[in-house]
Amino acid sequence: LFLAVCAVGIGGTFQYGYNVSIINAPTQHIHKFLNETWSSRYHRELNPDLLTFLWSVIASIFSLGGLCGALIGGSMAIRLGRKGALLMNNVIAILASILMGISFPTGLFELLIAGRFLIGINSGIGFCVQPLYVGEFAPKHLRGGLAMGTSIFLTGGILTGQIIGLRQEIIIFFSSELLGGEKHLPLLLSSSCVPAFAQLLFLPWFPESPRYLLIDRGDELSCAKALKRFHGSSEYRREMEDIQRECFALDGEKPKKPWQLFTDRGVRWQLITIIVMTMGQQLSGINAIYFYATYVFEQAGILAEKIPYVTLGTGVCECLTALSCGLLIDHVGRRCLIIGGYVLMTLWCTVLTFSLTYQELYSWVPYMSMACVFAFILSFGLGPGGITNTLTAELFVQSSRPAAHMIAGTVSWISFFTIGMLFPFIVNGLQQYCFVVFLLECFFVAAFIFLIIPETKNKSFLEIKKEFHKLNFGRNA
Repeated sequence: LFLAVCAVGIGGTFQYGYNVSIINAPTQHIHKFLNETWSSRYHRELNPDLLTFLWSVIASIFSLGGLCGALIGGSMAIRLGRKGALLMNNVIAILASILMGISFPTGLFELLIAGRFLIGINSGIGFCVQPLYVGEFAPKHLRGGLAMGTSIFLTGGILTGQIIGLRQEIIIFFSSELLGGEKHLPLLLSSSCVPAFAQLLFLPWFPESPRYLLIDRGDELSCAKALKRFHGSSEYRREMEDIQRECFALDGEKPKKPWQLFTDRGVRWQLITIIVMTMGQQLSGINAIYFYATYVFEQAGILAEKIPYVTLGTGVCECLTALSCGLLIDHVGRRCLIIGGYVLMTLWCTVLTFSLTYQELYSWVPYMSMACVFAFILSFGLGPGGITNTLTAELFVQSSRPAAHMIAGTVSWISFFTIGMLFPFIVNGLQQYCFVVFLLECFFVAAFIFLIIPETKNKSFLEIKKEFHKLNFGRNA
């Protein structure tokens, strides 16, 4: 089970985290490439405003690709299977790497844009299908911990990108010694083919999702073989019986389309829940924390050249809390961790608002601000950062699960894009008081989860469905 999670994660959410952070390392070199390409093509200097626009397109088209990937990920999982969709997804990553790699020697920055779009599609599909696959092959008593692999590999990807981009000297050495010169430095972006090849090498050794094989394909023999591989010859029967009960309850019901979920009263509150949780995760203020981190560290007296190392510490914190959450989730439960995470984030937003307001009044206040930054990131990683995706996989039965992941992924990418567009205006307009907005958001999401979401620990998908039955059809149902 552990090796299966690793094989799935390296080409799944790891790609998402890695490609979000790795774009920061070669920024100035991509600017140089754009200027040189434009000058050689049109024999005039590139306008600074146009340069900013082109760079923004290269950086942000990743989100548009992610949205497209989320929209097609569920359909791929239904047509090709969970494992098949992930394997096919690596072809997109390799094609993206080729396009980004050849864009520099050919002088075609358009290929770089196309490559970033394709790697965004790859990340969107991986973000949709990985938790779907892991949630279906995991035994219910370990489902939470294994599903946390989604968050662990995502934060691991971000951390890897931060480490690679930590010091320009390391990158310049890499490009000079191995790529033949600094002008080829942006080939670093094509390194996303490495996780893709790794998954193509390791994932074929593992079976397809047992639930997909029995419920969607009707292949009981292959389902039994897959369960024996995942759970062992002595433990698989209990899971087999659980899948057969769900198959009987669905009575041949075909996988639903996303728009069918919106008209299905039986999943109304599950759908509202994943939309609220997904938006809450993206709009929680984690982006504001990272934005203010450099300012807070400067005020605390940390030297400018040391700040990247301290910022790297925030990435390490998020990765460690994802690991901790994976160890705790099946013992403590989902509700406790996610509600506690949002409540603590509300508290740190409140403290940080005051500390940023009085930053220069007392010498110890900047250190309190720095502590709040790390505390907020720890609280996010321990709750909302990982459990949101886990609950998305648990709240739906087999026929609705792929469509639910498509909707959750779409909401996530739209929220990610929206906060990217609105965040500068929020910060510029409210300054340090922007955290008042985020503390209110965190408080209301915590209240919603407390009132609506039942505990899903050690429950089958049918048992969780029954928990929501009264909400969907009334107390007398």
